[in-house]
Amino acid sequence: MISSNVSSIMSHQTWMNANANNIANVNTDRFVPQETAISETQNGSTQANTQMATSNGSEKSQTDLSKELTDQTTIEKTTQANVQAIRTQNEMYGSLLDIRG
Repeated sequence: MISSNVSSIMSHQTWMNANANNIANVNTDRFVPQETAISETQNGSTQANTQMATSNGSEKSQTDLSKELTDQTTIEKTTQANVQAIRTQNEMYGSLLDIRG
């Protein structure tokens, strides 16, 4: 179970990296942002797939700050939930070891 939480955290880190790059290039002419999709694999882990967005031919950066900032909130909250799940599992295992000891 912890491995699925860890894979989710790693996938969301990939998303955050692409998101940060998009924001860093908000003033770069002709910049085409990256889009990230998070999906679940057959074995229950999570993976991030990042690709370039479709260019609209604009001379300005195509980064949408409102989308990027909203995505950051989603990434943060999902990561916090996964970290809390790992902490809870760790505490449960600790309690089990205390009972057996």
